[in-house]
Amino acid sequence: MKIFRRKKNKEAGFTLIELMVVIVILGVLAGMIIPRIMGRPDEARQAKAKIQMEALESALKLYKLDNGGYPTTEQGLNALVEAPAVGNIPKNWRQGGYLEKGKVPKDPWGNDFVYLSPGSHGDFDLSCLGKDGEPGGEGVDKDINNWEIE
Repeated sequence: MKIFRRKKNKEAGFTLIELMVVIVILGVLAGMIIPRIMGRPDEARQAKAKIQMEALESALKLYKLDNGGYPTTEQGLNALVEAPAVGNIPKNWRQGGYLEKGKVPKDPWGNDFVYLSPGSHGDFDLSCLGKDGEPGGEGVDKDINNWEIE
């Protein structure tokens, strides 16, 4: 009876140097990719602000269809969730309001949207003041305005 022995493979596994080379390569790649990814949250917030503004515009248009006009600046965006008690009281205000969640959203940075009616760029102006919450600015601090969104 013959006994078969397994041959030991001298090349099995990785050497310490091979593992170190792989770790260095992964470190270099991470160093190049992570800074690019870290800049994306602010771009995502800007995109979210534009989407929120478009939703608010749609709600304002529904309000106008029901009531013949947009809420005044004094009534503000709150007129979309609560029947206004000041200014021109709407006669056909929709029960439950015009926003699905029953509250006016904050912008992605936690600030209120700026609403003016009548606006200087149309029937109403709707703005998000960007990350800094102040008018003007550049980059992530730049204001996002409904009349500039395409």
